[in-house]
Amino acid sequence: MARSQMLKGILDGCILAIIQNKEVYGYKLAEKLASYGFDDLSEGTIYPLLLRMEKQGLLQSTFKKSTSGPRRKYYRLSTEGEQKLLEFTKRWESLSKNVNHVLSHETKGADSDETIEGK
Repeated sequence: MARSQMLKGILDGCILAIIQNKEVYGYKLAEKLASYGFDDLSEGTIYPLLLRMEKQGLLQSTFKKSTSGPRRKYYRLSTEGEQKLLEFTKRWESLSKNVNHVLSHETKGADSDETIEGK
């Protein structure tokens, strides 16, 4: 499975999580994502996501003066964005727990016909 397919939806949640802590503009968001290992994402990927999320009402934006260059568009979470982040976090925790459970069980050479206790 291509990495881009796996990232669909996950990036939205990551962006919401980063923005919840502090208003951020697109380039700074790209830098922040790169610092978390998403270094192969271009600004051409991030800006369309921000625009779509803003249109969906998850983000609000404000233009602010920059100390170097033109004004920057800063993004912050809307109430809907905060709710979406909570939903994403719950879904991610469940999904990652389940995937990690499968990987740890199956990579230990367990018989695939065994019933997993507690499930």
